[in-house]
Amino acid sequence: MSRKIEKSDAEWRELLSPEEYQVARQKGTERAFTGRYWNCHEQGQYVCVCCGAPLFSSEHKFDSGCGWPSFYTPAAPENIEEAEDRSHYMLRTEVLCRDCGAHLGHVFEDGPAPTGLRYCINSVSVKFTGDE
Repeated sequence: MSRKIEKSDAEWRELLSPEEYQVARQKGTERAFTGRYWNCHEQGQYVCVCCGAPLFSSEHKFDSGCGWPSFYTPAAPENIEEAEDRSHYMLRTEVLCRDCGAHLGHVFEDGPAPTGLRYCINSVSVKFTGDE
């Protein structure tokens, strides 16, 4: 798929911290209950750490108890892409930034109403911008 934002591997490595690169570009994950936003209750937006695309809102955030920031819907569905993930001997739905292809996390069908979805997102894959 053609992306709005395309950079070489070297450019991403220069732009991102080692942890951001490992998670967002190499499809890694942070350990549960260690990310900077899993327990964040401030009001604002979560944007892609790689390209700044708006992705999620604190308005849709909920405490799922899983140890990662969880949202029941994206704030900007047009900026989210989903893909089948068969890694680690599991079948999951990966969540990516549509603009740059950054790995954000996974979506599961065990969330609250009204969607029944839980977007389980790595803190390191997003940046929080508080409401002004």
